[in-house]
Amino acid sequence: MDNGASSYRRFRDTGDDSALIEIIRDYKDGLILYLLSVVGDIQTAEELAEDTFVLLGTKKPRDKGGSSFKTWLYTIGRNIAIDHLRRQKRRRNCEVPLDETVSMIDTELEKSFIREERKIILHTAMNKLKPEYRQVLWLVYFEGMSNKETSAVMKKSVHNIETLVSRARKCLRKQLETEGFDYEDL
Repeated sequence: MDNGASSYRRFRDTGDDSALIEIIRDYKDGLILYLLSVVGDIQTAEELAEDTFVLLGTKKPRDKGGSSFKTWLYTIGRNIAIDHLRRQKRRRNCEVPLDETVSMIDTELEKSFIREERKIILHTAMNKLKPEYRQVLWLVYFEGMSNKETSAVMKKSVHNIETLVSRARKCLRKQLETEGFDYEDL
């Protein structure tokens, strides 16, 4: 079921605005959460998701059809996020590790997206991982993307993604055990 691609074609080819609204409705939350794993700030992630949809609505780029619509959309969002981080880094004129820019997510938002205590524990532990590890875990486990789709979004080989997933899982397990939680229960 990839109605995103058909909706986007309807919008791009016939100018059907309701198709763009469908895309935003279906993909907004997942894209925001993915971008949150890239930039570490919910407000910035929301702005970048909005920029992604504005780009779709104004420039109407063509999907080359090499992957699913969701993968293509997330790749556009990731590129916009990386551009944002580069601009932010240039403005500061100094190198600041991405981990230091991560701010705590508002408790109310956290409750709305993550209802169970185990998910909160997992989310907190993931925020302490390297950004690349957070991204790969998010795409593979939370978005359900295959290693091939993840490799397209992150612009890495499938083998690199497999290695990243393995290393990220080990780091997550270690982080959870450090905090006194049993990894196997999650």
